[in-house]
Amino acid sequence: MSADIKNVFVLLLENRSFDHMLGFSGITGKDATTGATTQVNGLKGDEWNGHRGARYVVGKPFHEPLAVDPAHEFLDVLEQLCGTNAVYESGKAYPPITLGGFVSDYAHSHTKGYGNAAGDFGQIMDGFTAAQLPVLNALAVNFALCDGWHASLPGPTFPNRLFAMGASSNGLDHSPSTAELLTWEGADGFGFPNGSIFGALTRRFGDAAWRIYAGNRFPLVSALRGISPIEDVRLIDDLSTDLSNGPYPYRLTWIEPDYGDMVFGTFRGGSSQHPMDNVAGGEKLIKQVYESIRRSPLWESSLLIVTWDEHGGFYDHVAPGQAVAPGDTAPGSRYNQHGFTFTQLGVRVPAVIVSPRIPAGTIDHRPYDHSAIPKTIEEIFNLPPLTQRDKGAHSVETLLTLTEPREDTPDSLPPYLPGGPSAPAPDPGSESVEYGNLPLFLHIAMRHELALSDPRRRLAVVRRAQAIRTPAQAARYLAEIDRRVSIAKAR
Repeated sequence: MSADIKNVFVLLLENRSFDHMLGFSGITGKDATTGATTQVNGLKGDEWNGHRGARYVVGKPFHEPLAVDPAHEFLDVLEQLCGTNAVYESGKAYPPITLGGFVSDYAHSHTKGYGNAAGDFGQIMDGFTAAQLPVLNALAVNFALCDGWHASLPGPTFPNRLFAMGASSNGLDHSPSTAELLTWEGADGFGFPNGSIFGALTRRFGDAAWRIYAGNRFPLVSALRGISPIEDVRLIDDLSTDLSNGPYPYRLTWIEPDYGDMVFGTFRGGSSQHPMDNVAGGEKLIKQVYESIRRSPLWESSLLIVTWDEHGGFYDHVAPGQAVAPGDTAPGSRYNQHGFTFTQLGVRVPAVIVSPRIPAGTIDHRPYDHSAIPKTIEEIFNLPPLTQRDKGAHSVETLLTLTEPREDTPDSLPPYLPGGPSAPAPDPGSESVEYGNLPLFLHIAMRHELALSDPRRRLAVVRRAQAIRTPAQAARYLAEIDRRVSIAKAR
């Protein structure tokens, strides 16, 4: 069926586990491999974690937002998966997985050092009802829901997103600091030993191989080497018009949300579905992307993959399995803080695969991770694998079983529910810039400024970014660069 697919779309959202989003959905359908009636691998309702003598059982509905950002760095996920006393030995196998440490880590993070003052530790076990997520559930029942899709490693956002782009993180097993980014990559961006899927498509199809859309000027994909943060990124509001008007030759369309409050890490006011914001913005974005493709001339030749980069600290009852190491790096590389071998998958996340060539009500229980994204693109467009990880991965192309496009796919998805409150921002004096993904956003902003500046000012631009120390300085810098980019692109 790959000859019938001309355009692959990828939408990668933030920080939600499968059980948290769809564990209570009760979705039923047909098994993707056997055709038998089946049900999504969700929650029974008696799953629990213990912490300091108390038992915290999974519950519904989920009440937004969380008081603090659930931690999901490497050591936090280690506790969540393996318990409070788990130790990872550099270069060794991952410890036995018990799924017993989600509550304990949420109560007191290894890496963030907070005690959860709100005290509602059980929130990390809770999930949404189907009624709370009408857009996601409608998409899932009308196309294919994958309930065996895992993050590519038991760690944070950026290395997991890298696996979606290159079936590798070049050994990165943690969120990089500002100093690390500047030392490792300077101003040229993050690179892969074997290149990214974007580079592979460019080599095969030229400059019209791919396009990027984002909710704001700082999508994480623009931290990659070979991607111009100004020339290669368009805003998401242009998507519908671009798909409907004139030729659209791009084989891959990469879509990122608006990350909202990037400075303090609440991500409030965005569409990423980060846990300290609400899910309404992401539901709106999923609806917007689907309807833009559905109403365009590209619909019958399109494939849309919607997934989440990692679990964001939320509970999931399925133990992650083993993984194939990409084979392009070794423990102890400059990016490898924990000596991780990349032979262990991360926590399960939602994934919905959309195409008019997929039967409605398909449930796929097969194992996937984010390397399935480059694998699928490689299968459809006849490209070689990038690493050993995608070489051995499953492709979602096998879900495209219909010889003719369906005529009963919905023109639109249900209205999304209004969002609840977002978490308040912390005191501006209480945080540093070395927090979560803020170093990456600053790095991307610096790359924007370099693209807008005389090359002779390169060193001055880099030093200016290096000198940012406080959230207030970061906020001013990001706002300034956003204005300058908007002006430049309007010319």
